[in-house]
Amino acid sequence: MRTDIAQPIRLKDYRPPDWLVETVTLDVSLHPTLTKVRATLALKPNPQSAAAPLVLDGDGLTLVSLKLNGAVLPHDSYAATPDSLTIPQVPNRPFTLEIETLVDPTANTQLSGLYRSSGTYCTQCEAEGFRRISYFPDRPDVMAVYTVRIEADVADARVLLANGNPVESGELPEGRHFAVWHDPHPKPSYLFALVGGNLACVEDRFRTMSGRDVTLRIYVEPGKEGRCGYAMDSLKRSMRWDEQAFGREYDLDIFMIVAVSDFNMGAMENKGLNVFNDKYVLASAETATDGDFAGIEAVIAHEYFHNWTGNRITCRDWFQLCLKEGLTVFRDQEFSSDMRSRPVKRISDVRGLRAAQFIEDAGPLAHPVRPEMYREINNFYTSTVYEKGAELVRMVQTLLGREKFRAGMDLYFARHDGEAATVEQFIQCFADASGRDLTQFMRWYSQAGTPEVTVSTRFDAARKTYTLECKQSIAPTPNQPTKEPMVIPLALGLVGKDGHDLPLKLSGSGTIERGVLVLSEPAQTFEFTGIAERPVLSINRGFSAPIKLVSDLGSDDLAFLAAHDADAFNRWQVLQTISMRLLIDNVAALRTGKQPLVDDKLIAALAAILDDTTLEPAFVALALAPPGEGDIAREIGHDIDPDAIHRARTALRAGIGERLGPALANAYDRMAIAGPYSPDAASAGRRSLRNSALDLLAATGAAGAIARVARQYQAADNMTDRMAALATLSLHAAPERAQALADFYARYAADALVIDKWFSLQAMIPQPDTLDQVRTLTAHPAFSLANPNRVRALIGVFAQANPTQFNRADGAGYDFIADTLLALDPKNPQVAARLATAFRSWRTMESGRRAKAQAALERIKAAPSLSRDLADIVQRALG
Repeated sequence: MRTDIAQPIRLKDYRPPDWLVETVTLDVSLHPTLTKVRATLALKPNPQSAAAPLVLDGDGLTLVSLKLNGAVLPHDSYAATPDSLTIPQVPNRPFTLEIETLVDPTANTQLSGLYRSSGTYCTQCEAEGFRRISYFPDRPDVMAVYTVRIEADVADARVLLANGNPVESGELPEGRHFAVWHDPHPKPSYLFALVGGNLACVEDRFRTMSGRDVTLRIYVEPGKEGRCGYAMDSLKRSMRWDEQAFGREYDLDIFMIVAVSDFNMGAMENKGLNVFNDKYVLASAETATDGDFAGIEAVIAHEYFHNWTGNRITCRDWFQLCLKEGLTVFRDQEFSSDMRSRPVKRISDVRGLRAAQFIEDAGPLAHPVRPEMYREINNFYTSTVYEKGAELVRMVQTLLGREKFRAGMDLYFARHDGEAATVEQFIQCFADASGRDLTQFMRWYSQAGTPEVTVSTRFDAARKTYTLECKQSIAPTPNQPTKEPMVIPLALGLVGKDGHDLPLKLSGSGTIERGVLVLSEPAQTFEFTGIAERPVLSINRGFSAPIKLVSDLGSDDLAFLAAHDADAFNRWQVLQTISMRLLIDNVAALRTGKQPLVDDKLIAALAAILDDTTLEPAFVALALAPPGEGDIAREIGHDIDPDAIHRARTALRAGIGERLGPALANAYDRMAIAGPYSPDAASAGRRSLRNSALDLLAATGAAGAIARVARQYQAADNMTDRMAALATLSLHAAPERAQALADFYARYAADALVIDKWFSLQAMIPQPDTLDQVRTLTAHPAFSLANPNRVRALIGVFAQANPTQFNRADGAGYDFIADTLLALDPKNPQVAARLATAFRSWRTMESGRRAKAQAALERIKAAPSLSRDLADIVQRALG
């Protein structure tokens, strides 16, 4: 583990590599503690760079031997440390370098490089894990063709896999065997993958649009083959969709997925050999929820789509990470929208964006979508790079229209296939395909922070005009005290009194294409003509820009839009706005000893939504849910009291349950599904509404409602309904809660992924004794700091999803997480650093909590031998 202070790496300092690698031949002899790696590199000078010493990256390596053009190099002709290899004098022409290293997969608890997961050899090389396997110019703009030979004991690893297509395999003396793989497509080292283990395989085939047959294989632990069906179907749907939506065809003879239980990330798009956290592969009605099935579909698609947006075209440097991740998130969101419900998917994505990225943008960890500097690249796999990065791609589509957007994508694939590209090159393709100047749009990639757009309106009945005055601003963020105006596409409608949109015509020479206004100045005024009646403004439809919107719409206008807006997203949004205004008032009231209120207009709007049988059940479920506690805290923004927020939201949920009780009970009965479980979107939507209704009924605390929840828990024939009931019971200190939690563990003790859910539910209970219970659970036989899924399930959920207990007034929640970070960091710095981001909003707390959070962060910072990963997060959080 690197504990030295990381030096800043800056985008402006980028220079091309001095040496290029044409081919890599790897010979890997697997052993649990003494794996031998022989890498033969065919290098040549980069004609764009001056001749320079050859400097290769390493991380904790042991060098065994070194040969240049087949001759052993004397020790005095190079300098080798565990973290670098430098050869001052090398030929200024093509040459080969043979490097032999030793690595210990079993001791690799960081899960970066080559490690073992439940006995399976596995690699994770993004971002800088390949240097933990062999010395190499470990940067994404060095692309080479790889041939890999793997050998191992047959008893230890019957299956031997690497990138590309299989070449040969066979038996060796002394119970060993080998396999050779060749990937004809040049790739950077972060996309290298190797797997060896005793794995079972599920196989299928896919015929591409040009008629090629591709073998599809999913490898899992023996006995879990029956839970791979949905993942395989999702893969085939992804492959077909990418052909239809983007014209992208798969380019190898085989596509493989390997599911492992110990993995720092969700999944990894290694060329032809994706490695997955098994939670995104394994599913059955008895073990996975509707959300799990949707997550599997989305992650399978995301990693497959990387074959073109990430692999065939990769990043020039890690500052361009959003080029592959933001674009591919956009693509997987579009895929899921086509597979499921576009409005429901859009609302869900925006909820996630606001819950994570908006908070990131408002705190000390804020950074641009394309950062200008980093110390530890692992810490920039963030919601800003991924989810906000996707929003930027979506805005390009909104600005240009779908036809010109597709033309820009086609140009990007044609122009940069096989290259390591930059954001500028990506955006230039859209400018060239559309003829539109996107220079100012690039500010979205360079400026951190969430733009705030304030909109005021004026109707002139005599002139039949409707005027919008728009102002945009961005608050200062770390290292960016001043901001320039952005290009902000605002999709809008003017809704007439009959509930239909009025025609849009701008005065003068102004045009409005596809119902989208474009802001580009600090302040702009737009005047619509031919408006004979006062309309109600529906703006930022479909969340056309990732902004915070402040408007002068009153409660009557919001209620009108809730009933009539043609845009499903904004129909949901106005309900959130009504609820948010009420919740903020109630938080203030509770802090001064007053009682919270319930808004009659909100109840009426929710009743109308619940009664509208033309709406998708999944949409109704989302509409019924008040803003989350994190949303309320983000909206208040300072002097936050998590307890008051929790009490206000709890009171509102109880009020909805009481006032809409009969309608909720009717929805619960009406949404029941006869027949066997199916994870399809329509069935999942019905279950979502049914369980939302049940949860709101139980929010009243009525004994009959709690008993109904307990009955559903016992009678459920699928994990979705059982987990929903258990989650609702977990919020109530009733005997049924303890009984159900004990029953759940007894039912599923042998299934690690399901037991993750059991740990998570207990970590989320918003009660004062939860911290003690979480401490107790860390000593549970099923808990281990060595397993990232289990750490995230218990510790991560407590810190990220239980705001009242993590932010306890006595500081005990902060101290517990600080202690855990210090224990986890030596074992897995990446997971520790990700967990530490729970402190990202500490400055927004009220003064008492703020002081205790700062003290916890200072204590972590003062600890000796912090990893680069954790030290970077803590230092940035403290500012």
